[in-house]
Amino acid sequence: MSEFITVRDLLSENESRLKLKLLCSENGLNRKITTPEIHRPGLALSGFVELFTSDRVQILGNTEIKYLSGLVRDKLEKSINQFIEFEIPAIIVTNGNKPPEYLIRAATRRYISILSTPMSTTQAGHLLGEYLEEKFAPQISLHGSLVDVYGTGILLTGKSGIGKSEVALDLVERGHRLVADDLVIVTRKAEEVLIGRAREIAQHLIEIRGVGLVDVRRIFGIRGIRMQKRVEVEIHLVDWKESKNYERLGIEDNTVNILGVDIPQILLPIHPGKNITVITETIAMNHILKLYGHHTPREFNDRLKRYIRDKDVIPLDKDHDYLKKDWE
Repeated sequence: MSEFITVRDLLSENESRLKLKLLCSENGLNRKITTPEIHRPGLALSGFVELFTSDRVQILGNTEIKYLSGLVRDKLEKSINQFIEFEIPAIIVTNGNKPPEYLIRAATRRYISILSTPMSTTQAGHLLGEYLEEKFAPQISLHGSLVDVYGTGILLTGKSGIGKSEVALDLVERGHRLVADDLVIVTRKAEEVLIGRAREIAQHLIEIRGVGLVDVRRIFGIRGIRMQKRVEVEIHLVDWKESKNYERLGIEDNTVNILGVDIPQILLPIHPGKNITVITETIAMNHILKLYGHHTPREFNDRLKRYIRDKDVIPLDKDHDYLKKDWE
């Protein structure tokens, strides 16, 4: 997560996307933007500045420009002077509007950049907000592998050398898609959405001990990779220990917190002969089943409770007509 970006960053990275044009104050391009929020300063221009959030990028749309254009000279200058005295990061004028000449002179004097775009206020605000949210989104780097398995983002974690990359490679060979290996960069895009991707320098590469780096895209083609994926389930691989009791029914779901978001976590013990790849596929499908409202362990538990409660149910081993009823 960035602590700040400069107005110069905003302009250079969005000049084409938002069709931005610098109208004044190149010196203002060094000002810092410290929040993803944007603001339309209608009340501030009218004189009410007690709650003015001046630390945000200010958007002047049709309403603001129309209001300023209707003011007589003295009131226009007073409005702009009061507005421009705040430490505003930058001003963006939308809809191709031409700002008042006095605003350009005042902004130049205060080293505040004014940018212009032909886009509508709604469209420009949406794209700008999306860009700033990306820049200021909380981010963390995790040691592991991220694979898209049946549309579910599976994050494989565990100690170094336990076999995360080998499982990821096996999943790709079975038709699933690699997102990242070794280091997964996870960004919180919204309150409950985690997006994982690889470092740019290591995109589409898997490191296999004893073999080295494997280029998944060149070997398996475009069907074996994707650029990013929502992180939905963590499978934490651990060494099998006879003395440890592992989950047998799965009635209670374990979770892990990543950047303030809880996602399901499966503690998966491994030992020779255990097919981790097939188990991973099953975990992915079981997660999808839960999203559709079917929780197998809890349904079995409810069924067992009904079985015990219902005295009229005849156990299978007491039902002598059982075989006669097998019509398949």
